[in-house]
Amino acid sequence: MRAFTLSDFDFALPPELVAQHPATERTSSRLLDGTGPAPVDRIFRNLPSLLRAGDLLVFNDTRVVKARLFGEKPTGGKLELLVERVLQGQEVVAHMKVSKKPPVGTTLDMVGGFRATLLGRWPDEDGALFRFAFESDTGENPYMLMERCGHVPLPPYITHTDSAEDESRYQTVFARVPGAVAAPTAALHFDEGLLAELEARGVQRANVTLHVGAGTFQPVKTENIAEHTMHAERYEVPDATQRAIAQCKARGGRIVAVGTTTVRTLESWARSGEASGDTRIFITPGFAFAHVDLLVTNFHLPKSTLMMLVSAFAGYERVMGLYAHAIAERYRFFSYGDAMLLERQQD
Repeated sequence: MRAFTLSDFDFALPPELVAQHPATERTSSRLLDGTGPAPVDRIFRNLPSLLRAGDLLVFNDTRVVKARLFGEKPTGGKLELLVERVLQGQEVVAHMKVSKKPPVGTTLDMVGGFRATLLGRWPDEDGALFRFAFESDTGENPYMLMERCGHVPLPPYITHTDSAEDESRYQTVFARVPGAVAAPTAALHFDEGLLAELEARGVQRANVTLHVGAGTFQPVKTENIAEHTMHAERYEVPDATQRAIAQCKARGGRIVAVGTTTVRTLESWARSGEASGDTRIFITPGFAFAHVDLLVTNFHLPKSTLMMLVSAFAGYERVMGLYAHAIAERYRFFSYGDAMLLERQQD
């Protein structure tokens, strides 16, 4: 197999194709069907006709939290926190955007009327993230404080400030476990009506949880992709889902992952044997997939780890051809954009 470099995963994307708002209805997005010899342009609500009774759709049920918080230092300097994960008690881990980093022990006044004390870096003294203790006179825990005081953590390529539309639409209809700072975007296209139609056709459902971190948007910067350090994300594969996957395989059904986060979760479990934990799995061409047969996914950023994942899954040449087709046909890209259906390339 050829050796891939970062430049192989680059492509020119007209900026106007980056979707700034969701489609009018969740299921009215376009769906590029990449499972056949030639690409087929469809609408997302056509998806049930492309699946079979006995197939298993696996969703990521993480819930996006309002993780973007604003505040100021005792000196009056403004800052922004993006909470990456909640630790024990009142402690959180966050990215900090500030002109000059305050010293450890500084207490910040946060918009919404609570305080955040800087405890140090994380996960160690050289870590890129920061550990804070949240404190409020109301006794609210970090999740409650984020819900009341925070903003929807829209991706960096969405240029408007968050609105009521984002609060409802940058969240799946089945979001359950709070902890993500980015939505599992392929699942944004499903609504209750489509889920009911899939069930009526005999397509089964199961859930995993992977709390998507801000690192998902970090571009790869090393031309030798093997030198890239992956960010860590927490995942869980429930017992019921493990049983559903085994039963699906036994009856000859196909496992359909909704989103790259679901792929990362299932393949992390397959590789490690651990049904929960932190994963830094980096899927690049040549990866041997253990579980996933079909993938529903949005269109990803150039030079991203997710471009490498879909290329590993469906084949590099095929994926680049599908992206060229999508650009020519003016598909909408990234989190609020359109979707594609891919089939795992046969070894």
